[in-house]
Amino acid sequence: MSLGLVGRKLGMTRIFTDDGTAVPVTVLDVANNRVTQIKTKETDGYSAVQLTFGKRRANRVNKAQAGHLAKAGVEAGELVREFEIDGDALANLKVGETVSVETFAVGQFVDVTGTTKGRGFTGVITRHNFSSNRASHGNSRSHNTPGSISMAQDPGRVFPGKRMAGQYGNVTRTVQTLTVVRVDVERGLLLVKGSVPGADGGHIIVRASVKTPKKKGA
Repeated sequence: MSLGLVGRKLGMTRIFTDDGTAVPVTVLDVANNRVTQIKTKETDGYSAVQLTFGKRRANRVNKAQAGHLAKAGVEAGELVREFEIDGDALANLKVGETVSVETFAVGQFVDVTGTTKGRGFTGVITRHNFSSNRASHGNSRSHNTPGSISMAQDPGRVFPGKRMAGQYGNVTRTVQTLTVVRVDVERGLLLVKGSVPGADGGHIIVRASVKTPKKKGA
């Protein structure tokens, strides 16, 4: 259990190391994370901190949320997320204060959660990487079909989970063990090596990695 940050994906770029190597990075905006609530074992049964990111117009906030934020004295944000942390770490946090991007350090491994790009209703070739049938003479309008989907009289039905055409994308995904390459404290940016799910401008959640990748040759 560790403190994370919420923010949005700005896009990809590259930076150069001292030896001239180009490193592809994703830029994450995690500036101005504000503490909206602190939960303790005595009052809530567990210890956690609730953060919000960004800005939202007052007429876009419902009454329950507006009252919750007013009690904390915090401006309404686009995204509100909760992180379970150890009780000892709560002593360093106060409602209304801003959590710095320095929560993460260069070289640290992080897990980034986002919503993948929605592809709409797609066929089995795009959605499940099926191979198409032959498109040669005599195969009329059936080279991109999924083929047989069921069995004979027994059991006479399609089993749940059968890979077929349908909604593709627009799901929550987490990319693990991305390396923090640079921490921009002034602008509240994190530069992580590799790709992050979702389109530019989409909301993301950054947490300390739950596992450490093996070193090459180990």
